[in-house]
Amino acid sequence: MVNSTATVRVGSDEIKVAKVAHGLMMMTWKPEPTPEEECFEAIKASLDSVPAGCKMIINSGEFYGFNPRTANLELISRFFEKYPTYADKAFLSVKGGTKADTLEPDASPENLKRSVDVILEKLRGKKKLDLFECARVDRNVPIEESTKTLAGFIKEGKFDYIGTSETSAATLKRAHAVHPIAIVEVEISPWAYDEKTREVVAAAKELGVAVCAYSPLGRGYLAGKFKKLDDLHEKDFRRNMTKFKGENFEHNMAVVDGLKEIADKKGITPAQLCVAWVCSLGPNVIPLTGSSNKDRTLENLAGGDVQLSADEVSAIEKLMGLVKGDRYYGNDKMAHLME
Repeated sequence: MVNSTATVRVGSDEIKVAKVAHGLMMMTWKPEPTPEEECFEAIKASLDSVPAGCKMIINSGEFYGFNPRTANLELISRFFEKYPTYADKAFLSVKGGTKADTLEPDASPENLKRSVDVILEKLRGKKKLDLFECARVDRNVPIEESTKTLAGFIKEGKFDYIGTSETSAATLKRAHAVHPIAIVEVEISPWAYDEKTREVVAAAKELGVAVCAYSPLGRGYLAGKFKKLDDLHEKDFRRNMTKFKGENFEHNMAVVDGLKEIADKKGITPAQLCVAWVCSLGPNVIPLTGSSNKDRTLENLAGGDVQLSADEVSAIEKLMGLVKGDRYYGNDKMAHLME
């Protein structure tokens, strides 16, 4: 059982959640999806880990599937159909707000309604949609307007809470002024923590907003999962990310080796070290670890109970200065990052 918990405050509501969340994206958003029963065992492991009165944040997306696009939501629906007693243990957060056939942001009232309704349709009432978040900020729609639209859906009973993803500190504050934001999601790990992200964490703390830190293991790389580029499927999207490309892949292995050395001295795994470091950023910062395997899930969750010394944190931060590559595919290709 996970001992560490966090409290998400939304207005007068207080929701206790596990200190480490469970991302489900890579169960289905890859050329060869993980076998369903293996996914189910991983989800059960995370939900079984939380104490009574606490929930586990599980994170999905309207578009987390190759074919069909809604494969992740359909997987979740089948899970809760098979295990209905687990529904109350889960706090389900789902990304949407992109166009129906691309990943381009579209926060128009019409498309947000389409996105939310698709999510609800695929869930089939087997699990309540607790929180909806736009996957990216739409430059063409003021955040105040999209937040107002989502607040209207709350009044209609479609979901209970609003989240944001890849939102700058300034935009988070603007959205929160219209309606309380429960969670802001942004990438944080020992190889992804720049000044803009620090500003988001600080703003979230000021506002009482929880931070879901996605990819805390550097998309598996920092956990030592990959030794060479060929360890990734030829169609894996990570092959196109700058930290995985060319000489950067080899160079960044020095960071992996350094993390492993620190973890070995502490008697934990590199994955648990990464999770613990993200947790050390503040009580409102919740690592969102992705896993399709039961044992890996339990390993990640246990990282939330690890305490780091000041010297260990300092050693990790020194390694962060060695990283080569940006967060995605090159800044020119990520026009909607941290708006």
